[in-house]
Formats: sequence, structure tokens, C-alpha cells
Amino acid sequence: MDYVVEHLRSHDIKPSIQRVAIMRYLMEHCTHPTVDAIYRDLHAMMPTLSKTTIYNTLSLLEEKDALSVLTIDSRNIHYDGDTSPHAHFICRSCRQIFDIPIPEGGSAADPDTPDGFKVEHTHIYYDGLCDKCRSAQN
Repeated sequence: MDYVVEHLRSHDIKPSIQRVAIMRYLMEHCTHPTVDAIYRDLHAMMPTLSKTTIYNTLSLLEEKDALSVLTIDSRNIHYDGDTSPHAHFICRSCRQIFDIPIPEGGSAADPDTPDGFKVEHTHIYYDGLCDKCRSAQN
């Protein structure tokens, strides 16, 4: 079975042509795309694909925990098909977003939550300059 279809089904999402295409795009492009980037890249192959369909699909995927929504960039919402524990880094200059691994056995965060609270998601964001932009400034 196709790994994308399997991923969708494992999150109780009925695979459709559009859902599979969008999820495949997210899983194969680790660029943390925006809706506009997804639309631009998929529309040529799927001329009937609308931004509304993309928004609705991403909303469903988020609701079912099949992707992560990144609010690291105050200008745009980005999407990540990798739901494994990791942090993100955004370059202040080129605005590219990078995955930052969390050391095995390490903790992304150890919040001191009040009694009765249950942490379900942790988002850790870093910002600064990527190696390429830092080198260009020197």
C-alpha cells in the first residue's frame, strides 16, 4: 500500500485524490510550505485543485494530527508533514525554515504544568541566521 494512503488511514482520514496529493507533497517536500506554495506547485498537475480545497484538507489533516501547523513566521502559516518530535529554526534573513533534531532521550521541553493539565503538543522555535546568510554577511 502507498505510504501516503497508509498515513492518512492511520489518522482516520479517507484518502481522496486531493488529500493524497497534498499529504504526499508535505511528506516529500521538507520545505514547510505555505498554502500558496502548495497551490502553486500542485495546481499544474491538478488544474481543478482550488485553494479552498487545500485549506479544507490542511484543516482536516491538522484536526486528525496528520501534520503540524507552524506559526513560527509572523507573515505566513507553514505546514509540516513530519509529526515526529523536532524543533524548528527560521532564518531572519532568507525566512527559510529548518528542522532541528531533538537529541534522542532528550526532552524538547519539560513544562511545570498545573495539576490536571495534559500537554499534548510542544512547539519549539528558534530564530537567527542560517549558515548561508551568516556567511554572506561576513
